[in-house]
Amino acid sequence: MYYIVTGAAGFIGANLVKALNERGENNIIAVDNLKNADKFRNLADCDIADYLDKEEFFGKLEEGFFDGLITAVLHQGACSDTMESDGRYMMKNNYRYALGLLNYCQNEEVPLLYASSASVYGAGPAFKESREHEAPLNVYAYSKFLFDQVVRRRWHKRSAQIVGLRYFNVYGPREAHKGRMASVACHLFNQYRAEGYVKLFEGCDGYENGGQLRDFVSVEDAVKVNMHFLEHPGKSGIFNLGTGRAQSFNDVAVAAVNTLRGAEGKSALTLEAMRQQQLIRYISFPEQLKGKYQSYTQADIGALRAAGYAEPFLSVEQGVARYVTYLLGGI
Repeated sequence: MYYIVTGAAGFIGANLVKALNERGENNIIAVDNLKNADKFRNLADCDIADYLDKEEFFGKLEEGFFDGLITAVLHQGACSDTMESDGRYMMKNNYRYALGLLNYCQNEEVPLLYASSASVYGAGPAFKESREHEAPLNVYAYSKFLFDQVVRRRWHKRSAQIVGLRYFNVYGPREAHKGRMASVACHLFNQYRAEGYVKLFEGCDGYENGGQLRDFVSVEDAVKVNMHFLEHPGKSGIFNLGTGRAQSFNDVAVAAVNTLRGAEGKSALTLEAMRQQQLIRYISFPEQLKGKYQSYTQADIGALRAAGYAEPFLSVEQGVARYVTYLLGGI
């Protein structure tokens, strides 16, 4: 029996493969598109049974090759570029592919855990898993939103576990390949190492410089939530996956810079001191993001808690410090 992880060479997917390995599972089919060949590095320390290109994998599903052989599907594969303007590509890659997996898993009574996104909520201000709060601002968010609607429509007829996880701002190891779509923590680490200071956007939507608020969640916590649902196949639903606490981009910058300073033997500084010393600098808010940007997100995690997930989440101060320390270890 196999675990199928799509997007397995990507950020969250690779962390899920590693987590399965740590639980003694190596009968894993890793599915991805390695057009960006450097992503292979995310799987180099993982144990898998086989790798399949995403199109080859779907063809084998249609042929019945995996019938009766799958324990669960963890579907993380998607185009996650929120600035992608090719709507046809986005809907084919994110919506139609996911729909095919849903059909297969329901026909074969196979649990399906899939990546949704907090982007479905748009500009907020409420982040609760119900239709009246959902208003996607770009085609990426719409592709995730539309698939969630299909899941809801089929809910009463489901034959196996279906779990949609609306990831908020996830950061952590194995995201370096994402380039400009990597987390702010990753960018700040690279900026400080290269230039000795970090850059954040100026304020917008009534927020001070660097004061926009997001629910930043460590990939460690994202993986734990996935494992929780694998261990509880009777639990289904669409759930927010965030910490339940919004923190500012300034908080992320302070945590990253102070961890890097600590590695240099320097003392920690306050936000104000970093501003005065120009260790944090602010740049103009990009025109192309205006009207398409979430200045505030904070997951309502009531449904997740009600589903039995009781573990605490790492704060920005804890999680970013751990991540930066991890990145320093790879230098």
